[in-house]
Amino acid sequence: MANPLLDQQALPQFRQIRAEHVEPAVRELLDTNRARVEELAATPNPTFATVVEPLEELHHRVSRTWSPVSHLNAVLNSDALRTGYNACLPLLSAYHTDLAQSEPLFHAYRTIAEQEGAALAPVQRQLLEHAVRDFRLAGVGLPADRKAQFKTAMLELSQLQAKFEENVLDATNGWSWHVTDVGELRGLNDMLIEQARRRAAEQHVAGWTLALDQPTYVAVVTDAQSPGLRRAFYEAWTTRASDQGPNARRWDNSAVMEEILRRRHEAARLVDFGNYAEYALATRMAHSVEEVTGFLHEMARAARGAARKEFAQLEDFAGHKLPAWDVGFYAERLQRERYTVSQEQLRPYFPLPRVLTGLFEVAQRLFGVRIRERHDAPLWHPDVRFFSIDGAGSEPVGSFYLDAYARPNKRGGAWMDECIGRKHLPSGAALPVAYLVCNFLPPGSEQPALLTHDDVVTLFHEFGHGLHHLLTRVDYPSIAGINGVAWDAVELPSQFMENYAWHPEVLQRICGHFATGAPLPADQQAHLISTRSFHAGLATMRQLEFALFDFRIHAEYSPQSGGRIMQILREVRSEVAVVPVPEWNRFPNSFGHVFAGGYAAGYYSYKWAEVLAADAFGAFEERGVFDRATAQRFFDAILSRGGSRDALEAFIEFRGRRPDVRALLKQNGILCAGELAA
Repeated sequence: MANPLLDQQALPQFRQIRAEHVEPAVRELLDTNRARVEELAATPNPTFATVVEPLEELHHRVSRTWSPVSHLNAVLNSDALRTGYNACLPLLSAYHTDLAQSEPLFHAYRTIAEQEGAALAPVQRQLLEHAVRDFRLAGVGLPADRKAQFKTAMLELSQLQAKFEENVLDATNGWSWHVTDVGELRGLNDMLIEQARRRAAEQHVAGWTLALDQPTYVAVVTDAQSPGLRRAFYEAWTTRASDQGPNARRWDNSAVMEEILRRRHEAARLVDFGNYAEYALATRMAHSVEEVTGFLHEMARAARGAARKEFAQLEDFAGHKLPAWDVGFYAERLQRERYTVSQEQLRPYFPLPRVLTGLFEVAQRLFGVRIRERHDAPLWHPDVRFFSIDGAGSEPVGSFYLDAYARPNKRGGAWMDECIGRKHLPSGAALPVAYLVCNFLPPGSEQPALLTHDDVVTLFHEFGHGLHHLLTRVDYPSIAGINGVAWDAVELPSQFMENYAWHPEVLQRICGHFATGAPLPADQQAHLISTRSFHAGLATMRQLEFALFDFRIHAEYSPQSGGRIMQILREVRSEVAVVPVPEWNRFPNSFGHVFAGGYAAGYYSYKWAEVLAADAFGAFEERGVFDRATAQRFFDAILSRGGSRDALEAFIEFRGRRPDVRALLKQNGILCAGELAA
C-alpha cells in the first residue's frame, strides 16, 4: 500500500497515517530531495527560475510530509508515534543543515542576486536576501570541522527539545487528584465536575478524578474553595518535569535544559556570535541585546508601580498575606466584587458555536472573507472540525482545522501551525491550510462547550495567527504566511485580533446564554469590558519576568558556569516579581515556548508585538473598528505580505509612522508611560 505521507495531492489522510509510515516516508523524501539538490547545486549559469523556484518546491514537499507527523505527535501522542517522530528528527536536522551549509547553493544565490537583482520583483529580492542571510547563519563559510560541529549541535538540539516536550507531556499526564468528598470540589463548574466523575468511573473508582490539563488547572486555582486543592494543583503544575513536587525527578528536565542551552551557545559561537541571544536577533525586528533589555527594563519601570499597588490591594481584600496558589482565587473574587462579573459566571454566555459564528463575521466584515464548515475532510479525532475560507469574489483562499478541546495525550496550551503552506510555482500551486489548536473544556452530554472570556480571547488570538497564514498573497513558501516573518513581529496579527474579543459590538454578537439565547445583560457586558485592565500591572510584570529570564539565560550563558538557570531566575524575580513564589517552584522545567519551541531568546516578542498590535488597533479606533479602508491597508501592508517585507517597514506603511508604546500603556490602564521606541 502507498505511504499516505507521500501523497501531496490532497489534504493529509489522517485516518490512514500510522506510526510505521513515518520514518520510511521521511527517508524516501529526503533521499529524493538530496538527489535533486545536487542537480540544482551544479546548475550552470543559475537563475531564479532554474535554482530558487525548484528549491522552493523542495521546501514545500518536506513541510507537507512532516507537518502531519509533527501535528499528530502533539495532539494524538502515542509511544509508537513518538518513536517514529524521534527517529526522524536527526534526519531532518541533518538535511536542513546540509542544505544551509551548501557552498555551491550559497554562491548560486549570490550570483542570482548580483546578476538578476535589478530585474526581479521586490518579493523575489527579499527571498534572496533571507536565503543568503540564513546560509551565513548556518555557517556556510566555516571550515569543514566547524561546519560538522554546527551540524552536530543542531541535530542534538532537535532531539533535546523533543525530549523536553515529551517530559512535560508525560509529567502532565502522570498526575491526577482523586476526590471522594464532593465538598472538596465546591466552587468548580458543573461541566468540570461531571468530567471528573466520568474519568473516575473509567478508572473504576468511586468519586471524582481531576486531571492536570490546563483548563482544569486554571479552574482549580481560580475557583476551588478548598485551599488544599488549590495548593496541590499549583504545586503539581509548577513542578512538572522537575526535581521537586509530587513526581520529583521522574521526568526531570533539569539536565535537558542545561544541554539545550549549551548546544545553542555552541552553535552561536561557531558562527561568530557572542551568545545565542545575539544569534537569534540576526533575524528579528530588534537588532541588539541592549535594545531588547532596555525595552524590557523600561516596560518594567512603567508597570512596577501599578503592579505593586494591585497586589497590595489584593492582600488587603484577602485580609492576609497571599501564597502564590491563592492569588488567582482572590483575584477572581476581587474582580467579581469590583465589577460583579466572573469568568465562571460568564461561561454559559459563551457557547463555542455562537463564538465561532461571531468570530467568522468579524473576519468577513474586516477582510471580506467567508468561512463555512466542510464535512469532507479527513480528521484525526471526532472532536475536530474543518472550515474553508473564500475571498470576496467567492474564490477559494484556504482552509483550517479546529481542534478545540483538552484530552489525554494532547499537548497543553493553544497554537496555530502550518498544515500546508501557500505556493504558486511553475511546478504547481497550493492553497494554505492551518491547524488551530486549543485546550478548552469539552462539551457536556446536553450542552455545547462553554468558554470563559479568557478562552474567547485565546480563540481570537489563534485565529489571528491563522489569518496571517491563510490570507497571504506571497507565492514562495519560504516567505509566505508566517514564514520569514521576524519572530518579534509574528504575534502582531494575533494580538491585534484579541481587541475584537473586547469590543461591545462583537460581544453582543458572540454572547448568548446556551440554554435560553438570552443576551449578556448590558451592565454585565460593561463590567466585563472594564476588567480588561484589571491587574494589568501584575500581568505585565509576570510577562516581563518570563521575558527577562529567557533573554538572560541565553545572553549570559558561559561554558564555565553553565546556564545558572535557577540563579538567574531568582535574580530576575528579585528585580521584577511582585507576587512571592515558593522556592520549590520550577516553572522553567515546563517552559516549552523557550526550551522546546521557537521563542528561545524571543519571549520578549509577546510584549514587543503587543506594542505593535495596540498601536495598529489605534488606527482602527480612529476611523471605526470595522472601517474597510483601514482593514484593507492592514491586509495589504501586514496580513498578506508574509516575510516578503521588512517588519518595521510594513508597520510604517500601515500606520504612517514608527510604533508608539504609549498605545499599549493606555490600553492597559498604566498611566506612567515611559518614552519607548519599539
